[in-house]
Amino acid sequence: MDQHPTRPSRHVGPTFVPASRRRRRRIPWRIVVVAGLLAVALGVGAVWTNAFGAGDRWSGLLARIDLILDPPPDRPIRPIVTVTPSPSPSATPTPSPASLPPDVTPSPSPTPTPTPARVPVDVKIVDDHEAVFTTEITKEWCAPAGVQMVLAIHGKADTSEAFQRKLVSRVKEWESWQDSHNGDWGPNAMILALEAYGVYGYQLEAYESRAEAIRRSARAINETNAPVILMAWRGAHTWVMTGYKANADPSLFPDAVVSGTYILDPWYPRVSTIWGPSDGPGVFQDNAEMVRNFLPWRRPEGKYPDRDGKFLIIAPTLPRA
Repeated sequence: MDQHPTRPSRHVGPTFVPASRRRRRRIPWRIVVVAGLLAVALGVGAVWTNAFGAGDRWSGLLARIDLILDPPPDRPIRPIVTVTPSPSPSATPTPSPASLPPDVTPSPSPTPTPTPARVPVDVKIVDDHEAVFTTEITKEWCAPAGVQMVLAIHGKADTSEAFQRKLVSRVKEWESWQDSHNGDWGPNAMILALEAYGVYGYQLEAYESRAEAIRRSARAINETNAPVILMAWRGAHTWVMTGYKANADPSLFPDAVVSGTYILDPWYPRVSTIWGPSDGPGVFQDNAEMVRNFLPWRRPEGKYPDRDGKFLIIAPTLPRA
């Protein structure tokens, strides 16, 4: 006889084992270490190869941290220069004898100045664009790459990566919060960088219209035989203009229409998700491409009262040696 009858169990189904009595499966420490090292390696590899944009995001994060820890100094910069368009060439009219007082003898009429011929022009100041071209080493280095190409055209620099890295390492000498709220490269810093390597006479100019900014750039090329820097992509990018085509010489005819420009684009050979593929060194950019790429200044990091909504160029004023 069973002297200790058992109670009916409340549990129905498979035998229940309390959690405290379960046997915990331990993951070997070697697997944990290997998994950690693999995660680090994958992260570093993604940044190094820029897989899924990881490298760009990492660079952006470092830039923001650097801006917080080491903000640019708020030192003064040179003002933007406004250039008044040149007047149209025209002969001063000589008054007719009938309009003169009776006691005044008309002076001899001066020999009229011949009117210049209005013919299409195709101007290029660089024969071999590939010889002076350099691509930006990182996607943020368009400004120093543009400066480097201008220096190369002036015979003041080579097109090596080593020179570009040296140029970038010196930007703290020239940066200002007024010039770039993000720090590092702004138009004024680019001018100071040119001067640091012996190229003087460049100035920042702002225009209300694209057509006048390009016409002024063409005139500056005519007068100095030197390249012009265009602030493209709403001020986010740098183009170097080395020539143009027009239906007349803009230095002689202020109403000349520039149909396009010859450009060195440091973004080449990259492809932008916003702006599309870049063109090779010295490719002619027609008016449609200028309308698409050369846009008025507008930066997301803040306001620039003397630049916002205007077309910016960095123009030479002294002849190239």
